[in-house]
Amino acid sequence: MFSDFGTMELMLILLVTLLVIGPERLPETLRTLGLWVGRISRSFAAVKVEIEQEIGMDDIRRQLHNEQVMAEMKKIENDVKVSTAASGPKVADTPATSEANETKSNSTTP
Repeated sequence: MFSDFGTMELMLILLVTLLVIGPERLPETLRTLGLWVGRISRSFAAVKVEIEQEIGMDDIRRQLHNEQVMAEMKKIENDVKVSTAASGPKVADTPATSEANETKSNSTTP
């Protein structure tokens, strides 16, 4: 909230407030200001919840989550396909190589 204000600016605001309001009314004024800020904050939160319910934000969030899960599943599926394709020829060549060896050994022994 006060990210744009530095320490010196805040001290200047407090000093001017103290001079304008006075030290005897300052606690009451700050308490009232706090109550108003709280009420405004709660009002904005209530309006936000109401708007989210009107536009169906829960459904949108659920759909976005489902899309993210589906994208993750597709990535995993592609990773599995790539890894099986990389190891696939080695596994496929192994039986053919053993059959070729058996054929060679059978043809050399009359």
